[in-house]
Amino acid sequence: MLAASVAALAAGCSQAPDPVKPRVIVTSDGEVDDECSMVRFMLYMNEWDVEGIVTSSSQYHWRGHRWAGDDWMEPYLEAYAQVYPNLIKHDKRYPTPEYVRSITVLGNVDGEGEMEKVTDGSNLIARVLLDESDDRPVWLQAWGGTNTIARALKTIEEEHPEKMEYVAAKARLFCIWEQDTTFQSYIRPVWGGIKTIISDQFVAYDYFWPWYNIPEEDSKYFGAAWMKENILEGHGPLCSAYKALDNGAFRSEGDSPSYFYNIPTGLSDMEHPDWGNWGGMYVHVRENTWLDPVQDETFTYPEGRWYTRSAWGRARLDPLRQAGIYDDAMMYEYLKQILRWLPDVQNDFAARADWCVKSYADANHAPVITPSEPKTVKAAPGQKVKLSLRASDPDGDALSYQWWFYPEAGSYKGEPVLSGTDGPTAEITVPADAKTAQTLHCVCTVRDNGSPQLTRYHRVVIEVK
Repeated sequence: MLAASVAALAAGCSQAPDPVKPRVIVTSDGEVDDECSMVRFMLYMNEWDVEGIVTSSSQYHWRGHRWAGDDWMEPYLEAYAQVYPNLIKHDKRYPTPEYVRSITVLGNVDGEGEMEKVTDGSNLIARVLLDESDDRPVWLQAWGGTNTIARALKTIEEEHPEKMEYVAAKARLFCIWEQDTTFQSYIRPVWGGIKTIISDQFVAYDYFWPWYNIPEEDSKYFGAAWMKENILEGHGPLCSAYKALDNGAFRSEGDSPSYFYNIPTGLSDMEHPDWGNWGGMYVHVRENTWLDPVQDETFTYPEGRWYTRSAWGRARLDPLRQAGIYDDAMMYEYLKQILRWLPDVQNDFAARADWCVKSYADANHAPVITPSEPKTVKAAPGQKVKLSLRASDPDGDALSYQWWFYPEAGSYKGEPVLSGTDGPTAEITVPADAKTAQTLHCVCTVRDNGSPQLTRYHRVVIEVK
């Protein structure tokens, strides 16, 4: 093993700590796909400051209606405690089981959209948002309805109106659809300053995943054979608790894109939903709200909720399913900004599953990238721009490099020429027809040769001057 790998092993850390870890709070209605998402979420808790796991309700699930139980998290808390001693061999930043249990609380669950009752969950969210000792953004993930989040904000409005501007600037909201009415009825009109992403692209990972044309070479990552080998069997109690289909195939993780967005892979600045990362790519539609980009020129975004009945993807999927149509180019294009990363995401999941049972030396860990140039540069048409980075691998694996132009992420839509794309240093010539203030996004994919192969990225944004 290389000296660098020995040092990493001694540190028990798979990569250098991020300068600023994202802060996240999950709210979930405990649906079976939420349970699947929770298993994977727990394997990534080293990457964030997790400040709450709150059970909430939705239009589909509430106490007494298709309810998983107030204590649905209990088996996962117990399983996490069992694998925690092995996880910290790979990264000591994993939170202790005791801490995770302490922040797992019950929110507003008595009915669809219920936000009148002050609950432990709403109080936890309000407390975190009001705490001025830490000004970092807080990503509020709504895996179900937004009602517990709404109750927390209502408490702040009623008891601390002088802090509303501070809280609005601090909060970030990522919704998997609008699964109740509280975003439209309360959050949007009263707290419109909160940056909000509402995703329909999550259907790439939900129950309907066989219903669009995933490339054949990628579909194996949802299959029973891959899931059994890499997740379900021989990977400890947390992964064995994953509720796959009866044959072992992937069931659904419709909520996972909300935290894929927060995984620090090097792809993007989380303040730019339009840059694209594992959690999708979004466009600014109105006020401070970002929705899925729709390529259908006949489509008009609804004024109200973005959910089951109005979101473009679900509206297209339902008739396809009824007609027995399995391949749909428009559907794939809609989901491309999530599906393009599918092999990398699933291989990363498999590596985390290994961390539950394997020693550091026997498992794989992602490459570490250190930018050697600014991430944003200004250049004139015709100017050559050097693209470079430094990368290392904690395990001493060989690394491959691939620089590529990401046209959907920038405003320049032509085809610039890149040279030297298969090494840590490349070059791009800003096209002569590029206009002032247009942007070009160049990404380097850095992949190791370990098993499973792991990937991290570096992005350079060129602003035309």
